[in-house]
Amino acid sequence: MQKNMHCRVTPIPTDSTRNLCESVANFRVLPQNQTLSVSLYRYILTTMSSSASASSDSDEETLRRSRILKSKLYFDVPLSKVHSESYLNSLKSSANVAMIIEVPPVALFPNCLVQQKVLHPFRNQVGGTILAAKLAKERGWAINVGGGFHHCCGEKGGGFCAYADISLCIHYAFVQLNISRVMIIDLDAHQGNGHELDFANDRRVYILDMYNPGIYPFDYEARRYIDQKVEVASGTTTNEYLKKLDEALEVAGHTFDPELVVYNAGTDILDGDPLGRLKISPGGIANRDEKVFRFARERNIPIVMLTSGGYMKSSARVIADSMINLSKKSLIDLGENA
Repeated sequence: MQKNMHCRVTPIPTDSTRNLCESVANFRVLPQNQTLSVSLYRYILTTMSSSASASSDSDEETLRRSRILKSKLYFDVPLSKVHSESYLNSLKSSANVAMIIEVPPVALFPNCLVQQKVLHPFRNQVGGTILAAKLAKERGWAINVGGGFHHCCGEKGGGFCAYADISLCIHYAFVQLNISRVMIIDLDAHQGNGHELDFANDRRVYILDMYNPGIYPFDYEARRYIDQKVEVASGTTTNEYLKKLDEALEVAGHTFDPELVVYNAGTDILDGDPLGRLKISPGGIANRDEKVFRFARERNIPIVMLTSGGYMKSSARVIADSMINLSKKSLIDLGENA
């Protein structure tokens, strides 16, 4: 950045339907003694006008945020409950964050920007996962359209996952929700090595992981801690996949009696996904989600669904269609009071 340049960061907190809170940063960079082009001048005027409007709404936003924080819906769950201090400190390095999210150019940005533009959105999704656990306990089900960072454990991030939201969610359930047994059903195409390491030999947590062993993360140590391992090779098709899932759910239902199900519902199993390498149809994903929800709902077990991995634009439509299907089958309620 040039000398004699003024940079002001103004965070504007707002609430969101899928995050506990959302922060928008407005950056103004004004070089001194520099002639402005007409277009840049107009841009700055527009930005200043928008900022003035935002300022006029600040009191309302402050009151709204205050209501959220004071409500019983919100709980502050420190990341340190799962993550070590050394790991959290490592996120103060842009280079480390770049390696975790596998986006090398991020290493070149000042860490203040990385915190605001990269890690803060991650933390929002973590908050959504924790909130979903509370809502599931109260209402029987909840879906976080985000989260599912199953490659991150307390000591290490990786695979696009900076925070261990699944582990945080489960610890929250143990401490705040009076839950003593949790089943993780991880149906993302990739092995969920993060939560497997966090709950190694913890008999309160049962892990059913159905994954492609021929792709990332190749974590053979973490595989030792999977209670029920179901491997699906590259090229597995819809019918074969759903048959294996039926068998796995039947075994899980006879083996463990959970008080909460955390369902990691990655859509990277979709046919054509460049990372998952499986060949599951959009209808197959809707069928998969229906099977898992039916497993939990018929047993009266609260279920939290996280959308996790998915690396094609079509994943958004597939997720939406699956939710519509769950609603039509009366497994969730998408009405006004949902």
